[in-house]
Amino acid sequence: MFERIDPALVGFSEDRLERISQWLEEQTSGSRLAGASALVARHGKVAYLGAAGYAETSTGQPFEEETIVRLYSMTKPVTTVAAMMLYEEGHFQLDDPVAKYLPAFANTPVWTGGDAPLTSVVDQTQPILVKHLMNHTSGLTYGFMHSNVVDAAYREHGLEFGAQQVGLRALVDQLAEIPLLCQPGSRWNYSVATDVLGCLVEIWSGMTLESFFAQRIFQPLGMQDTGFHVPQAQRHRFAALYAPAEGGGLSGIASGSSYLEQSQRGGLKLEEAVEDSPYFLPAITFSGGGGLVGTLGDYACFCQMLLNGGEFQGERLLSPKTIAYMRTNQLPEGGDMASMGQPVWSETSYEGIGFGLGFAVVIDPPKASIIASKGEHHWGGAASTFFWIDPEEDLFVVFLTQLMPSSTYPIRRELRVRVYQALLE
Repeated sequence: MFERIDPALVGFSEDRLERISQWLEEQTSGSRLAGASALVARHGKVAYLGAAGYAETSTGQPFEEETIVRLYSMTKPVTTVAAMMLYEEGHFQLDDPVAKYLPAFANTPVWTGGDAPLTSVVDQTQPILVKHLMNHTSGLTYGFMHSNVVDAAYREHGLEFGAQQVGLRALVDQLAEIPLLCQPGSRWNYSVATDVLGCLVEIWSGMTLESFFAQRIFQPLGMQDTGFHVPQAQRHRFAALYAPAEGGGLSGIASGSSYLEQSQRGGLKLEEAVEDSPYFLPAITFSGGGGLVGTLGDYACFCQMLLNGGEFQGERLLSPKTIAYMRTNQLPEGGDMASMGQPVWSETSYEGIGFGLGFAVVIDPPKASIIASKGEHHWGGAASTFFWIDPEEDLFVVFLTQLMPSSTYPIRRELRVRVYQALLE
């Protein structure tokens, strides 16, 4: 679907782009990553496409351009696009209370915070709004945060979307029984909010999230290898999941305590073998927050649609005005994520980074200490996958690997440097 051309025709130095290939080899030969791939596109053409290492080290299966990976939270922008398609069709307003469609949230109390027990609660001062789900200011959280009694309650009740044997609506109703972490709209806190948004997509559309994605997004965009499970015929293309031998796991990410130098990591350990993957079974709970698998080329189609203002190869999903709104910082008073309560998520500080609808937005590159364009938007997944879209440069990048957690190494920042140093015009 994408034409690979001489990089110079789209403003890149071919010699300097080879630094990405060198970097990929260093990641895999140095036991940071088992395997990885990257795609760089500008003006609708592919300037760089490369892969290195293994999809599964024990079998020697190479990590290739067509390798299928767990996208995890790179599912979130897809779910938000689905919701905004339904917004354009008039199914809801962004400031509608979530309880209008999910009544269980009407009386969800708010935890008072600090060292207070979970029973210490107050009423909502304002309801959770649909837009709060899209920009992670809903007051919801994640069970793996290990930060307070609220996320402990998530773990106690098994509120893990995508790992359940119940329907999405039933799980969301259970979630509404747990107090909110904070008042809606008051803090940015990474959470299961997009899973709740996925439930709303089902309510508004009258379709399962899986069917909506397939019929309204994946088929029009040609994303034939993206879905909530890996079909039997494609299992040979699926990658294993790895973690550092030391200091892995998601607990402690919210506080940044998972950071260790590479010399302390001890190489890689297998987290989930291909043959043991639950992604070989059809999903029952469709996680709009983290349930998809997909490929480099498929996600590139999604990114190009966003960069094009909602259209790709003659198929329009959203209007340019809607896309522009989604990539606008939605945090109160134009603040960044660091100022709204959660300064650490992955290896990147959230100073200078705001949040739009479905993805982060660069609002102050010097403050963020990264070379980027103002208005660039991006997001990643827990297995260290990542994408960014730079409208100013008419450029996007997709990076795939399978290392948990994403805070293990500063690989996303390192890749940014290698992309932008090769851009000469």
